[in-house]
Amino acid sequence: MMDLDFLRSLIDIVENSDLDTVELEHDGTRIKLAKASSLEPRWLVDSSVLPSNKNSPPSLEGPVDELAPSSSKVETQLDSSLVEVKSPMVGTLYSSPSPETETYVKIGSSVNQGDTLCILEAMKLMNELESEVSGVIEEICVQDGEPVQYGQVLFLVRSK
Repeated sequence: MMDLDFLRSLIDIVENSDLDTVELEHDGTRIKLAKASSLEPRWLVDSSVLPSNKNSPPSLEGPVDELAPSSSKVETQLDSSLVEVKSPMVGTLYSSPSPETETYVKIGSSVNQGDTLCILEAMKLMNELESEVSGVIEEICVQDGEPVQYGQVLFLVRSK
């Protein structure tokens, strides 16, 4: 199974080369990366060639923008006290540790740096997303159980 860091490094290598398409098969997982013909590079992962068993990594459907590494927080241009908390990976967002428990945060919740905001499931691994700023949750941009993309804004936090 290929991990996300490996896939990102492969994309970076292809992006900085003269290659237009790369196909790779490893341990039963087959990935095809192709540069789009537009001016901005976009990547497509052909999900029809990925294995469909339950243990396979989540497939990427359609173009994925901005796969270059970036900080998980970026100040918005509209209000300098609002911080965008972005997804560091492709996966599924869960707002609580289990369906029977309270959500980690709600709109209006105060958070401190290091507090858990949600869980991101990627390739059957549960990853806690921690707040990088102290503040108040202004907006929750993704609902529980929804798939998220790399770099997608998940929360808006008004920093203290």
